[in-house]
Amino acid sequence: MLENIWFNIEYGINHVLDIKAYDHVLFLIVLTVPYLFKDWKRVFLLVSMFTLGHTLSLVLATYGMVSVNAAIVEFLIPITILIVALFNVFTSGKGAQKEKVGVLFLSTLFFGLIHGLGFAREFKMLLGESDSKLVLLLEFALGIEIAQIIIVFIVLFLGYLVQTIFRFSKRDWIMVISAIVVGLVIPMILNSDFLS
Repeated sequence: MLENIWFNIEYGINHVLDIKAYDHVLFLIVLTVPYLFKDWKRVFLLVSMFTLGHTLSLVLATYGMVSVNAAIVEFLIPITILIVALFNVFTSGKGAQKEKVGVLFLSTLFFGLIHGLGFAREFKMLLGESDSKLVLLLEFALGIEIAQIIIVFIVLFLGYLVQTIFRFSKRDWIMVISAIVVGLVIPMILNSDFLS
């Protein structure tokens, strides 16, 4: 029993930390990069909104309430990352992350929904004919949350190092990281099946 629980939690962790599917990590990086350790409560709430959206779309897909075209979802995932990265570029150093909290929370929830839909088909295969789908979903969501907290901690820690030891300005840190992510997601968008 305990092995099964850990398997599902670990599956959630690996889903986020999968090096081949690094879109999740890129999204978390651009979501976290404008913040410092003192903002941890806000960042934690943001990633939890993402988990909530992700889990909600998995619930809807698992119980057959929604069905979406995989190509559209795979196209929308890098678009969501691009939007957050560009938001960072245009607002870095302006404190917009503190003012536009409602917008950020809602958009993060929406992005979570899209990312969850992108994973729904694989997740359904994992579930198979299981009777305890909801329990599996919750264990998986816990794994996702754990992995996201690890990534967020790493981004906040790197931000702290770069801004205190290497004396990078906060604005430059946000700009550089967001620009790198933009450079990584544009090919993902251009190479998506939706556009070919």
